[in-house]
Amino acid sequence: MKTGLYNYIRAAQKMNRRQMLKGTAAMGAAAMMPKGAAMADGHGNVRAEILKIPGVGAGSPTDSDWQKVGEMCLGATKENVAEGEFEGVELTFMGLNNQNLHNFLFRGFLKPWEAYTGAKINWIDLAQADYNARLQQSIATGTVDFDIIEMGAPFEGDVLGKGLASEMPDWVKEQIDMDDYVDYLKAPVGTWDGKTYRVSIDGDCHSFAYRKDYFGPDGIGGAEVPTTWQEINQVSKDLVGKEDPLTGLPAHGYLDPLKGWGGFGFYFLENRAAAYAKHPNSPAWLFDPETMAPMVNNPAWVQAIQDVMDLIEAGAYPADQINADPGTTAFQQFLAGTGSMLMWWGDVGSSARTSDTSVVGDVVGFGINPASDRVYNAQSGAWEDTRNEAPNMAYIGWGVYVMATVEGDEKKKKAAWSAAAHLGGKDLSLWASAYPSGFQPYRNSHFQFEEWEEAGYDRAFIEDYLGSNADSYNHPNAAIEPRIPGIFQYYSAAEDELAKGYAGQYGSAQETADAIAAAWEEITDQIGRDSQIAVYRASLGL
Repeated sequence: MKTGLYNYIRAAQKMNRRQMLKGTAAMGAAAMMPKGAAMADGHGNVRAEILKIPGVGAGSPTDSDWQKVGEMCLGATKENVAEGEFEGVELTFMGLNNQNLHNFLFRGFLKPWEAYTGAKINWIDLAQADYNARLQQSIATGTVDFDIIEMGAPFEGDVLGKGLASEMPDWVKEQIDMDDYVDYLKAPVGTWDGKTYRVSIDGDCHSFAYRKDYFGPDGIGGAEVPTTWQEINQVSKDLVGKEDPLTGLPAHGYLDPLKGWGGFGFYFLENRAAAYAKHPNSPAWLFDPETMAPMVNNPAWVQAIQDVMDLIEAGAYPADQINADPGTTAFQQFLAGTGSMLMWWGDVGSSARTSDTSVVGDVVGFGINPASDRVYNAQSGAWEDTRNEAPNMAYIGWGVYVMATVEGDEKKKKAAWSAAAHLGGKDLSLWASAYPSGFQPYRNSHFQFEEWEEAGYDRAFIEDYLGSNADSYNHPNAAIEPRIPGIFQYYSAAEDELAKGYAGQYGSAQETADAIAAAWEEITDQIGRDSQIAVYRASLGL
């Protein structure tokens, strides 16, 4: 869809997602082609060609597929870099090996880039649970041993705020077409003190995935798909002892991850808490913006923790859920046919149809973060009996950042930024959104669902999947994550205390929440309360 139309719809907030997406179809094939769309081998649209690799329903992509896509998307690089220009340059890239995605794909995408430019990339592969500790160690000890990093916006306070990154050159901004980003990924995200540092490669909001075969007139989960957390908990309890209609194994409702994930697991409690705690009257829902006092032990957050404890007590989760982290709930449980409801990053949607491990592709549906039938007003200190939606903009997406290690060597600096720009290229990003990559749609141009249909997706599925992302990005009460120093220290501490609470080491949800709040107060004091207040307020636009 054209950027102007998308922004108009976003501002109007008057069209539902089905109307929005159907409206784009009338624009015609010629109008749908992105401005300046690259051509493959002198003929055809490269976007259409790469989406055929390997093709939806043809199994999971392989390294040869990633290399083909990387090769076909080199056009923009060749406009800015001469062949062999970076001969002799070595770069070190730090990123994830999570679910055999992320760095594994980057290797394939960048292999043809290395062959063309002459540069060589060395890799530091990290498990998601190890990521925060490794990055914080590098920052604390001043031993940044990488030139490029895959990093999320929440870490910008730690990295950009300490001057550890290289400012993006103007030619990179043009090559990657930053104007195509959805609005919530534009400045100030990716910037610090007015300077731009980030090449976005992901959007990251959590959306709701559910099994349609569990719901309907004869569905074991009820006639209607739950739309509130209250309904989700009730359905999850009611499913205990029933049989999964697809696998014949025990049926389960909602899949909460009960094991930490290096701080990333806290987002999944946030999904529940956002609906209870993110009141439309304030952007603040994690800390008091005047004092940095944690809000995590107020009645809204306590209710979210209690929800999880209630399902543990009811025996509603799969066996050994206490050891299930978010990677388990998505890839080893939901996509593999265990459980009927899940909150996760949006790329579960593309994986449902294009991953060898998925058995639910024909029965999965999507929506935004479930609502609550009441919301806590932190300003008045009281619950309000009104429905509240608050999609969780969890992590604000992965990006590629170039470190200040390249400063002083112009050849190395240009090479690092060229590699980053290749990974964040407009056409390559479409392929990564449509196939298993670890990333979800994040550009206005990703919402042209005719392109997805040509790749093999059916219209109803794509309208549902892309719509859940668009509805979350554009929601007026979206729960936005603050880019403050130490954010993952807070999250990791919260995971530690939640694990104790879920294991019964605390006497109640309130005690668990109070323990988290106490840990957060210590972190704030260590970092500096006054400076945290200033950065937090700025991140909220206050």
